[in-house]
Amino acid sequence: MPANLPPEAKAKWLKVMEAKTPEEKLKALEEFLSAVPKHKGTENLVHWARRRMAQLRREIEERKVKERSLRSGGGVNIYVEKEGDAQVVIIGPPSSGKSSLLKCLTNVKIEPDDIPYSSLEPIPGMFIYDNVYFQLVKLPSINTDNPDSDINSLALSMIRNADSAIIVLDAGTDVEVQYESIKKLLRENGIYIVRPRGFVTIERRPTGGIQVVGRLVGGTADDVKKLLVSYGINNALVTINGEASIDDVEESIFKETIYKPSLVIVNKVDLADKGYVDAIVKRLGSEVVVLTASLKNCIIDSSQLGESLLRVMDLIRVYTKEPDSDTYSPKPFVLRRGSTVGDLAKRIHSRFYEGFKYARVWRVDKYPMGVKRVGLNYVLNDGDVVEIRSSL
Repeated sequence: MPANLPPEAKAKWLKVMEAKTPEEKLKALEEFLSAVPKHKGTENLVHWARRRMAQLRREIEERKVKERSLRSGGGVNIYVEKEGDAQVVIIGPPSSGKSSLLKCLTNVKIEPDDIPYSSLEPIPGMFIYDNVYFQLVKLPSINTDNPDSDINSLALSMIRNADSAIIVLDAGTDVEVQYESIKKLLRENGIYIVRPRGFVTIERRPTGGIQVVGRLVGGTADDVKKLLVSYGINNALVTINGEASIDDVEESIFKETIYKPSLVIVNKVDLADKGYVDAIVKRLGSEVVVLTASLKNCIIDSSQLGESLLRVMDLIRVYTKEPDSDTYSPKPFVLRRGSTVGDLAKRIHSRFYEGFKYARVWRVDKYPMGVKRVGLNYVLNDGDVVEIRSSL
C-alpha cells in the first residue's frame, strides 16, 4: 500500500483520521482520493479507499435502516449482540454447509438457502461444550466474485466484531481455491486469519512525541517518526507485536489490521475422495486448524471442535470453589491464556480483589489432592480450580 504520497494527499488523510462519524469519514475519504495521484504505485491504495468508501456508504444506509426498523418495530436485524463466553462467526461460500453446522450444534431450526446470497440476516445459536458457551453466528455467504458487494460489507463488519471465525468449505469443489479466495478477501480488508509475523498499532496521543515499541526490521525508530510526522501525526505510541517493516507501519496508518483466530471445517467429505481430503487437511493444516465433517448427516466431532475453538482463541477454563465447600462450580470462568488469580478475582467481584488474602489452587484432574497456596500474580492454567480467601 505505501505509495509515496504528495504532501497534499497526506494532509487530506489527516482529515480522514480526525473524522468522527461515517458521514464525515466518507466526505474526507472522497477528498483524500481526489488528491492521490493515479499510477502503478497507488493502485492498491486507491482500490482500498474505494472499497472503504463503499463500506461507509453501507454503514450509513444500515444505520438508517436500523433506525427505521426501531421506529416501525420490523425489518431485518443486521446486528447480533454478544452472548455467552465467546462469539464465533460461521462464514464460507454459498452451499458450503454453514446452516447445517448451526443446525447440528445448536437448537436453531434452520434450512440452507435455496438461492445463493438470498439470506442477509445473521442467525445466532448457542453451542455448549464442557459448560463453555460459544455463541455461533451464521453469516451471509461470502461473495469472492464480487469483493465489494454489500453482502460482504455486512459479513466483514460482523467478522471484525467477533472473537473468532469458523470457515466452512465444500469438499465437493476445489477446497484450496475457496480457502485462498476467502483469505485474500479478508486480508484486503485488514483481517488476518493466519497469524502474521507482526502487528502494528498506532495510538495517537495529545502529547509525548512519537514512541516506538517493538522490533522494526529494515529501518529505525527515526524513520518511523519521520513517516508519521509527514502524515501530520506528531504524538503517538507505535506498538509492534512480533516484527514489522516501515511499509507495515505505513499500511497501519491507513487501515486497522487485526488477527482473527480461525479454524476451517472441510464439509461433505463423504462425497470426496479420501486421498484428496487428507492432502487438503495436511496442506491447509500447516497454517490453520482444519477439521472435517459431513454436516448433512451431522457427523462432526463436537468435542474436537470445542477444544479447537478454545485453543485458537487462547482461552482457558478456570473453575471456582467457595471456602469450606466440598466441590467446585461446574461452570468455568473462561479467561485469556496468561490470566492471573488477580484477573479472576476482578472478574468475580472487585471486593475479592480489594480484600484478597491468598488463594488455593487445585487441578481438576487431581482434585481434591495437590492443593497449593498462591498470590494474586499466580498465572492460571486450563483446568485449574481456585478458592479465593478475602477479608471482605
